[in-house]
Amino acid sequence: MDPGNDTGISEFLLMGFSEEPELQPILFGLFLSMYLITVFGNLLIILAVSSDSHLHTPMYFFLANLSFVDICLTSTTVPKMLLNIQTHSKVITYAGCITQMYFFTLFAGLDIFLLTVMAYDRFVAICCPLNYMVIMNPRLCGLLVLVSWITSVLHSLLESLMVLQLSFCTVLEIPHFFCELNQMIQFACSDTFLNNMVMYFGAMLLGGGPFIGILYSYSKIAFCIQRISSAQGKYKAFSTCVSHLSVVSLFYCTGLGVYLSSAATQGSHSSATASVMYTVVTPMLNPFIYSLRNRGIKEALMRFSGMQNIKSYIYY
Repeated sequence: MDPGNDTGISEFLLMGFSEEPELQPILFGLFLSMYLITVFGNLLIILAVSSDSHLHTPMYFFLANLSFVDICLTSTTVPKMLLNIQTHSKVITYAGCITQMYFFTLFAGLDIFLLTVMAYDRFVAICCPLNYMVIMNPRLCGLLVLVSWITSVLHSLLESLMVLQLSFCTVLEIPHFFCELNQMIQFACSDTFLNNMVMYFGAMLLGGGPFIGILYSYSKIAFCIQRISSAQGKYKAFSTCVSHLSVVSLFYCTGLGVYLSSAATQGSHSSATASVMYTVVTPMLNPFIYSLRNRGIKEALMRFSGMQNIKSYIYY
């Protein structure tokens, strides 16, 4: 069948990572394990923060929101891929593809905004410690999260509605494991100039803007830390930022790597492989990064699991 414009297309094919049958059980086991670790780890963070009154602070409020978004981000892509592997099918419906693209764009944008808000929170905590609780009051924290949600929803809705206006080829094989905005636009048969302009403008505004905000916050933080006289004070101030800096670096470096690789090798499986880093690996590692580097989270997890009571009983 010759490819051609078809506005009534009903399904796409997600080609995934490999078509070799012997690799499918390995891929299924690997991604199922990573997905379960991601959901369980981030869910533990949410439960620890919500159940421990010591963690009812702005920093942990934003962390719990980030964990929720990470669960949602992974859940938009991995379950469908696991289902396709299990059923030996590569099919995703047109409606399912648009829905997946919408929610992935939404939660990826939320991830970026929450990381930016968390950088601002650390800036206020270190540079304005005496006024921290006054500035980062519950109303402002809720407003920052609400604005992040509204902006992400509107941006994702705009991109999805514009993709709905495109026509696609009758035979469409997407060399990816989920429907990503960039891939959808690349494989459209109609004119995509406006879509590309909106996508690139959105990437600069909603991706580059928050990144500049993070860099600005940490430049101020570095300046404030340099003014602290004691080495212990400098270490304590810097240690509160290490977890967040690690997550930001991991998210932006992997995301940048994905788009550089996809630009260099369009239409290959390399983009799908690279996308695993920020769609699956980064959300999976976030709970470990925060729990290992954060004493408050570790103590809350011990209290939540009852381990602290067991240790006290044994010591007694």
